[in-house]
Amino acid sequence: MSTIETRTDAPIGVLVAQLGTPEAPTAAALRPYLREFLSDPRVVDLPRWQWLPILYLFVLTRRPARSAALYRRVWTPAGSPLMLHSQTQVAGLQERLGPRFRVILGMRYGQPSIETAMQQLQAEGLERLLVFPMFPQFSCSTTGSIYDAVVRAAFGRRCPLFFDRRRQMPTLRFVPPYYEHPEYITALKTSFEEDLGRTGMEPDHYLLTFHGIPNRYIAEGDPYRRQCETTARLLSRALRLRDDQWTLGFQSRFGKEPWLEPYTEELLVQLGRRGIRTLAAACPGFTADCLETLDEIGHEGLRQFQEGGGQTLHLTPCLNGHPAWLEAMAAIVRQESAGWG
Repeated sequence: MSTIETRTDAPIGVLVAQLGTPEAPTAAALRPYLREFLSDPRVVDLPRWQWLPILYLFVLTRRPARSAALYRRVWTPAGSPLMLHSQTQVAGLQERLGPRFRVILGMRYGQPSIETAMQQLQAEGLERLLVFPMFPQFSCSTTGSIYDAVVRAAFGRRCPLFFDRRRQMPTLRFVPPYYEHPEYITALKTSFEEDLGRTGMEPDHYLLTFHGIPNRYIAEGDPYRRQCETTARLLSRALRLRDDQWTLGFQSRFGKEPWLEPYTEELLVQLGRRGIRTLAAACPGFTADCLETLDEIGHEGLRQFQEGGGQTLHLTPCLNGHPAWLEAMAAIVRQESAGWG
């Protein structure tokens, strides 16, 4: 029987936890990815008896092909944008932290999974693990789901039917929501200004758009909207924007239930109708470019803006592998791992 020996000189494990991505822009690859994603009760919290028949009989028979077509529009020759940017972040963070830390990527949905990453860290004898969710603003549907997956992977299942008899478990810390962390806001400001500087663009207006969630979640206590508003306000101040120069929106509605408003898709049309011709859009809630930024805003958002009479929509990249963000990540890790030697 193999055992894992305790290493007092072992580095601190850092799990960079991202949402996930399919392995290919095909219906065959999207089906298991969507099944895992939409089966998560943190994402869709309807009663299982009500939701699972809808998921298997309708959603998974139609949506994979439609989603695959969208993914093909953003896929690169090297693969998924989210995966590529996440790998760059992990490598850049490891370089800045040095040998005292061991940085690894784990995806909530898809591969490399959080469970696989946790197994790797524990197999290397790392007993102190810091989990760094790539969601600056907390929501039960994103960060909360990361917590679920990490705890299950670290401590095993604990219920009458599924009880893992684990004898060794790591010490866990979680990076708290960093929606107002000065280093994060500075990184957003720096990357935004540098990108606009390269274009020479002087936008008529700025749009700060975040992923939406159902209004019901907020009514039940989810702090997400408040944290998004705080980020948007701090970023607008850092960019020295007047209140009438920028607009906050929420994107990615799914289903018939009311979600956070104002809806970005409607705002884009309205901004065009107001006579705004050049619009700069940013997605501060996403730390890496993905389908929701590149296609939903970069492609569909442009079409919606032009439908309203607008002309140019410039989507600034997410933080991705920008040096300012990598430095911010390193600062946050050092702060949250303080006292671990």
